[in-house]
Amino acid sequence: MKIKTKLPEKVLQRSRNLRKNATPQEIIIWSRIKNRNFKKLKFRRQYQLGKYIVDFICLEKKLIIELDGWQHSEQENYDLERTNYLERQGFKVIRIWNEEINSNLDGVFLKLEEFL
Repeated sequence: MKIKTKLPEKVLQRSRNLRKNATPQEIIIWSRIKNRNFKKLKFRRQYQLGKYIVDFICLEKKLIIELDGWQHSEQENYDLERTNYLERQGFKVIRIWNEEINSNLDGVFLKLEEFL
């Protein structure tokens, strides 16, 4: 039996807000992975793990997809701390630059396949 824990309202609101205000690149990736469209795997978006909300997660494969834009070059320490935490929880984290999605979407999905 799976037990669901209720998330604090603040966290739920933040997740909902992130989903409503998705970047163009998040919309592109989500359109390709939702409804088990990618390798028949179930992905969730803007999912909370600990104190972090990840862009996309496949719990079955313990895979997290994080999309990075220009602002991420300014927060390298935070991203490193976050990635270390997620990896300690047993997840594989793949980071994809928005520009990579814009210029080489097929290559992005080849990279994702390698992680599986």
